[in-house]
Amino acid sequence: MKFSTVVIDLDGTLLNSDKQVSERNYNAILACHGQGMNIVFATARPPRTVKSFLREELLRIGSFVYYNGAYIDCKHTGIEHHEPIDSALTSEVLDYCLSSHADLDISLEVKDEWLSLKAYDYSTLTRIKGGPSVKTLEELKSIDATKILFTGKMDMEALKERFAARLNIVVTDNGELVQISAINASKENAVAMLCQRLNVPLGEVIVFGDDYNDVGLFERCGWPVAMGNAVEHLKKLSQEVTDTNDADGVAKALERLLPTEFMR
Repeated sequence: MKFSTVVIDLDGTLLNSDKQVSERNYNAILACHGQGMNIVFATARPPRTVKSFLREELLRIGSFVYYNGAYIDCKHTGIEHHEPIDSALTSEVLDYCLSSHADLDISLEVKDEWLSLKAYDYSTLTRIKGGPSVKTLEELKSIDATKILFTGKMDMEALKERFAARLNIVVTDNGELVQISAINASKENAVAMLCQRLNVPLGEVIVFGDDYNDVGLFERCGWPVAMGNAVEHLKKLSQEVTDTNDADGVAKALERLLPTEFMR
């Protein structure tokens, strides 16, 4: 098959366990771009952490889907799109979660700013140092949030029963992190918007992922590739399973699309 666009998740996919992009992965992506392919990075992360992980050249050539699709930034197409949770719904979620489990570590992302009720950091989980700006509950409840996230014990079935019809709720990182975004905010909707602007059929998209927030992309894109370390559900949806994120799985799949002179 011929692919015009490459969509790549970051954590557990392009980034290895040390949160680095290997030389082989880096070179394969640059080679694909050199062959005229569009490069899209689709991640749950905010812009500030993506910039800390990716080299300048990848930042230059890439289009970016942040926060699982709630924020798009693509200088190549001129798209900058924000799909927030309305403040009234933000308020309802915060009240529900905190009344059910007052000890939850719960915070908000608003475009590229991290806010919470108390000072703490997710550095073990996110590999980024630093904590959020502390705000009062009333301040947080008044915000159109890009994403709500929390760690801690929660009755997920009850949460989904209450909000799943109005919000996009995804559990990732081996069940450690709950990520909540607007109902229309998803990686697949964001990629579809980008591809429409680029005049690229979704059937020409090869996508790499490892976790449940990649399911929609795997269902809609032409050639979904699951990492060797991906969750089993994603592997069942894939056209192929490549090697793990610690063994250059992205590069090993992309290299087959390249002319012989680009092969490692």
